[in-house]
Amino acid sequence: MRTRGQRIRRAVLLSVLVLVIAAGGTAYWLYSRLDGNIKGVDINKALGDDRPEKLPTSGQNILVIGSDSREGAENKELGGGGNVSGARSDTTMVVHIPEGRSKAVAVSIPRDTLLTRPECTTNSGDKVAAQNRAMINGVYSQFGPACVVKTVEKLSGIRIDHYVEINFAGFKDLVDAIGGVTVDVPQDIHDKSSGLDLTAGPHKLNGTESLSYVRTRHGIGDGSDLGRIGLQQQFMLALLSEIKSQNLLGSPTSAFKVANSATKSLTTDEGLASLKSLTEFARSMNGVDPGSMETIMLPVAYDKIDPARVVSAQPQANTLWKALRTDSTIPESAKKSPATGG
Repeated sequence: MRTRGQRIRRAVLLSVLVLVIAAGGTAYWLYSRLDGNIKGVDINKALGDDRPEKLPTSGQNILVIGSDSREGAENKELGGGGNVSGARSDTTMVVHIPEGRSKAVAVSIPRDTLLTRPECTTNSGDKVAAQNRAMINGVYSQFGPACVVKTVEKLSGIRIDHYVEINFAGFKDLVDAIGGVTVDVPQDIHDKSSGLDLTAGPHKLNGTESLSYVRTRHGIGDGSDLGRIGLQQQFMLALLSEIKSQNLLGSPTSAFKVANSATKSLTTDEGLASLKSLTEFARSMNGVDPGSMETIMLPVAYDKIDPARVVSAQPQANTLWKALRTDSTIPESAKKSPATGG
């Protein structure tokens, strides 16, 4: 017959066991939820073998796409409603992280850039012939992620290691999850199209305001994509700095909220399409300081046939891509664009 002390110890032991099982079940549920959020696309098979060589000095190169997909009610509302089908690459950016991973360079490719799209494989597995004077954001909407990667590799001569895509809703929810992002607005912005109305100076923006800020075309510059690229790059650095400054490890609830927002609207290549892979990759980038990250717009010139479009400016563009391929210093002359967007 058990003594009172033995019964108490047994009750405590059972209680601890229940808590451990419950905690383990909760941890597994949380992990499964985050892991299940991430959507993966198998682009390597579609890319084939005709790709730039992976150089020892090339570090890591990530193609980041901001999709303007209207899929789902929230994306449609954030995109301004209307019957806009499909999705375009609202933002296209090559992020180069050298070996050692202590700094990074982000090169924005204007969405109105005309280039040569190589032969590539579509989402459905069909091959499409090469095309001259294709617009970069149309490549995504017509043929999918693998074709965008193939096109950027053709343009730059750089082998892309990873692909990351986020949509409107994911961007908005991430900003809201971290409590907003403070940006120093460079000039008054009055965009009647989006309703964005900001005076010059610092502003803390919520998710919806942030999306309007990085998408505004009519509120700054000449109304083209070129004018807003500077805002996009500025905002990206402010967002990364805000995430890095928050002690998410000290607040599991906040950490989960941010992680859930960051993953639920994320599409990656197969190499990053799991929470384990994504976490390991993010941890390896922990030494990259947003304050030392350099942002550059691909040097472009107005197209001679259609002034509403741009083309790579030479020799600046080739010099820029070569510097990234060889992990060497980018000359100042390779950062200057004849087309400025006002």
